[in-house]
Amino acid sequence: MVRRRRMVRDYEDRPLPAGALDRLLADAGRGPSAGFTQGSAFIALEGREQTEMFWSHTFAGDEARAAFTHQGLFRAPAIVIPLACKEAYLARYALPDKAATPLDDEAVWPVPYWDVDAGFATMLLLLSVVDAGLGALFFGIFGGEAQLLSTLGVPPAYLPIGAVAIGYPAEAERSPASGRRRRRPLEELVHKGHW
Repeated sequence: MVRRRRMVRDYEDRPLPAGALDRLLADAGRGPSAGFTQGSAFIALEGREQTEMFWSHTFAGDEARAAFTHQGLFRAPAIVIPLACKEAYLARYALPDKAATPLDDEAVWPVPYWDVDAGFATMLLLLSVVDAGLGALFFGIFGGEAQLLSTLGVPPAYLPIGAVAIGYPAEAERSPASGRRRRRPLEELVHKGHW
């Protein structure tokens, strides 16, 4: 499944099978988590009404949407918004079993594990999508985020790391286009023992 995973930008206009999104999210919830904090959450939007609400906030105005290169993305029957909660990690590391660490202070964390863990969960979601015979695209939310989160009732402590469109890849999306960039060879990616 790992070698079949790729980003899909064009979807068929058909719904996901009943219960599929719940199964995918159950897999995503099994990701690793620093201190077993489990500080990630997901907003699951399924069906035309909910996905259109997402697009109306993030692609405000007909001009922006009409100018977008990947029109087939708007047909995705589901969108998942992975959320990270920094406060959950700071609170978890303030508990007695983690008292030996100084990680109840954000400044001490070497990297923001709340974002890392939400990324792990998102990767599991992407892999589960492939396993289910579907396609997905992880993308950034570049506009309307604050209003979207407010409309969805997301608590202020939770911030999105992006969004994931999920659906059946359109036929045109299934065959690779010529001129696509290739993956870097392993020799360029891995540095054994030193750079």
